[in-house]
Amino acid sequence: MRTTQMMLANNTLRHISSNYQRMGQIQDQLSTGKKITRASQDPVVAMNGMRYRTQVAEMEQFKRNLSETYNWMETTDATLDKVTQTLHRVRELTVQAANDSYTADQRENIRKEVSQLRDHLVGLANTKINNKFIFNGTDTINPPVNEAAIRAAQEQALAEGEVPSLENAVSTNDQNVNIELLKGVYVPVNINPTTVFTDKLFSDLIKIEQALSNPTTSSADISALIDVVAGHIDNVVNERAEQGARFNRIEMIENRVWEQEIIAKRIMSNNEDADFEKVIIDLTTQESVHRAALAAGARIIQPTLMDFLR
Repeated sequence: MRTTQMMLANNTLRHISSNYQRMGQIQDQLSTGKKITRASQDPVVAMNGMRYRTQVAEMEQFKRNLSETYNWMETTDATLDKVTQTLHRVRELTVQAANDSYTADQRENIRKEVSQLRDHLVGLANTKINNKFIFNGTDTINPPVNEAAIRAAQEQALAEGEVPSLENAVSTNDQNVNIELLKGVYVPVNINPTTVFTDKLFSDLIKIEQALSNPTTSSADISALIDVVAGHIDNVVNERAEQGARFNRIEMIENRVWEQEIIAKRIMSNNEDADFEKVIIDLTTQESVHRAALAAGARIIQPTLMDFLR
C-alpha cells in the first residue's frame, strides 16, 4: 500500500494528540491524587470505589451512633446514681423517723424532706437528652411520670389517709430503644423503666409521707417501710449492673468499628488513590516520549516541494 505524505502527517498528529491525552490523564492524577476522574476511564475501579465509599460511610455513621449511645447510657447511669443516692436518703430518714423518741413535729419535718425527695425522683424519671425522654421506652416524646397526678395523689393521701392508684400517673412502656452499632447489630440503650420508676415506687413514697403525717403511726409501722425502700434501691442497683455489662459490650463493638473503618479506608485508598511516585515517573517518561514524537513529527511534516526545490 502506498503511503503518502498526508498519511504520515495525519498519523503523526494522531499520535501526538494521543500523547497529549495521556499526559493530561497523568496530570489529572497528580493534581487530584486519584487514579481516575471519570468512571469511563476505568469502570471496575469506579464500581469498586462506590462500594468501598459506602462501607466507609457506614462506619462513620456507626461512629455517630456510638456517640449517641454513649451519651444516652452515660446520662442514664448518672441519673440512676442520683436515684440511688436519693433513695438512700429516704431510707435514712425513714430509719430516723422509726425512733420512738421523735415527736410529731420532728416527723413532720422529715415528711417534708421526703416530699421534696419524691419530687426530685419525679424530675429524675423525666430526664431528657437531645429533647428525648430516656426512661419511657420507645415513647421518647412524652414524660414517663405525670408530676401533677403524683402531687394530687399525695394531697389526697394526706387528706383522706388512703393512697390512690397511680397506674395512670406512671408509664408502663418497657420497649427497648435499639441503635445499630454494626451491620445488623442492634443494642438497646435504655433500661427497663418499669423496674425502677414504677407506680409502686411513688405509691410507697406517698405511704411514707402519709405515715409520717399521722400521729397515731407506730414506730413498727414506719420500720416496715424501711425494707420497702431497700427493695427499690435493689431494683436500681440491678438495673445499673445490667447497664454496666451492656456498656462493656458496646466498648468492644466500638473497637470493631474502628478496626473496620481503618480496613475500609485502606481498601478504598488502594483502589482509587494514585501512587504519586509512579505518577511522577510516568509523567516524566511521557514528557520524554512526547518531545521525541514532536521532534520526529517536525521532520516528517516539515518537508514540502519548495524545500526540495531549494
